[in-house]
Amino acid sequence: QVQLVESGGGLVQPGGSLTLSCVVSGSIFSMYAMGWYRQAPGKQRELVAAITKGGSTNYTDSVKGRFTISRDNAKNTVYLQMNSLKPEDTAVYYCNAGRVVAGARFDFWGQGTQVTVSS
Repeated sequence: QVQLVESGGGLVQPGGSLTLSCVVSGSIFSMYAMGWYRQAPGKQRELVAAITKGGSTNYTDSVKGRFTISRDNAKNTVYLQMNSLKPEDTAVYYCNAGRVVAGARFDFWGQGTQVTVSS
C-alpha cells in the first residue's frame, strides 16, 4: 500500500516562504512521477507543480519563478519550496504520486496540508 505523508504547511505572511515535504512509503519512489496540487475553498483542485522520474519539472503559470519542486530519491521525498507567497496561494496542498503500468494510470494521494497566506 502506497502512503504519502505531507508536512510543512502553516500560516505565513505575504511575501514569506514555506517548504512542503511529502514522504512516500510502500513502493519504489523512483518509479513515480510526483506532483503537488492545491485546492482552495470553492475551487477545483489544480496542479501546481510536477516532476518526472527523470527530474523534468513543470509549473502552473501563477507560481512560475516563485515555487520550486524537487525530489530526493534516496529519502523517498518530494519537496515544494514556495517563495514570495501571496494570499491567493492559500489552499490545501496535496502530494500526488502517479505511475502508468500497462496503459493504466495509478494515482496515490496524501491527506493534504493547509497553507494560509495572510497578514
